[in-house]
Amino acid sequence: MATAALFVAVLALVNYSAAGGFVLSDDYNPSNFFDKFNFYTGQDPTHGFVDYIDQSSAHDGGLIDASSGQIYMGVDHVNMAPNGRQSVRLESKTRYNSGLIILDLAHMPGGICGTWPAFWTVGDNWPNNGEIDIIEGVHDQSANKMTLHTGPGCAISANGGFSGSVGTTNCDVNAAGQGANEGCQISDSNSNTYGSGFNSNNGGVYATLWDSDAISMYFFPRGAIPGDISSGDPDPSSWGSPKAKFSGFCDISRTFRDHRIIFDTTFCGDWAGATWGNTACAARAGTCNDFVRDNPAAFQDAYWSINSLKVYQQQGAKRDNSSSLSPTGLSTLVTAPVATAPVSTTFSTPTPSAPAVKRSAPNDMTHMLPAKRFEPGSAGRMFEARRIEAVAH
Repeated sequence: MATAALFVAVLALVNYSAAGGFVLSDDYNPSNFFDKFNFYTGQDPTHGFVDYIDQSSAHDGGLIDASSGQIYMGVDHVNMAPNGRQSVRLESKTRYNSGLIILDLAHMPGGICGTWPAFWTVGDNWPNNGEIDIIEGVHDQSANKMTLHTGPGCAISANGGFSGSVGTTNCDVNAAGQGANEGCQISDSNSNTYGSGFNSNNGGVYATLWDSDAISMYFFPRGAIPGDISSGDPDPSSWGSPKAKFSGFCDISRTFRDHRIIFDTTFCGDWAGATWGNTACAARAGTCNDFVRDNPAAFQDAYWSINSLKVYQQQGAKRDNSSSLSPTGLSTLVTAPVATAPVSTTFSTPTPSAPAVKRSAPNDMTHMLPAKRFEPGSAGRMFEARRIEAVAH
């Protein structure tokens, strides 16, 4: 009897562990990284002074590389750029509805005048399927800002058990009393989380835990990365407080759907261009576009260097499975959730999805009311006039 009871107890423990653990679902590594992303080559939705080029051109021009054991994504730092500086914008072929996204990053493009790099996720039909900004900044910003953007009905608690500072709590891009498209934002104060400070410390790990309860973002500087991450057996419950935790008054599962992971480096545009005159960068050129056009060597260090990008899913969790969507719009298999278990359905999308519109956000030097963005696909992707309030911190 005692032996049987012990067996049941051990079995229950094993089942609990399996239900709560994380299993690797996607490993973006040097051998497959660029094959798992689409290269976006359209006009920049944020009106950046940038020329997004395709995979072949980027490879031939030295803007991408994976031969050294790291994934490199840079920009043209050799040529004058009268029509915008060449760069890449990569969008994952796989879509996600939950997961643990772990990015081990050795170097980011931030900390350079004129740049606006971002690592983020977004769904189609913006903002109704949500946007998650994990890393984002402009110019010589020194600390990271993390933001969600949604349609109506999503807000966060300011007392969520995290170490960052809450800037705004309503994630609705049209929220009354907030800047247009400001979203809900939590800022870090540590200079090793973005730009020059991040790079001088050889980077670190950003981990984003996205489940039905919350979207939590962690950062671990180089030298302080948890062993469970390094061993491939991540355990967020042992990591302590996140930098940001977006939870409280939002149905996460309904609001954030079918997201693709995006890396991009743009220049100037609706955020970096608009704040140029309020920064020390203004002493270097009359406008942001002028500086980016005429100073290729300034952007030699405007690159991403990725050690690894891994996406885990929680075992036993009730979630939507990720799905891989074709960029050409051919018949695609998509996993759709139902009450009991996922059901696969096949549908045809005649055209590629419109690019998601990236937001503008305050930086460390100014507070600004970003341009209100219309959802992708609207006529001309029109933008309302911006008003900017430059208020020194």
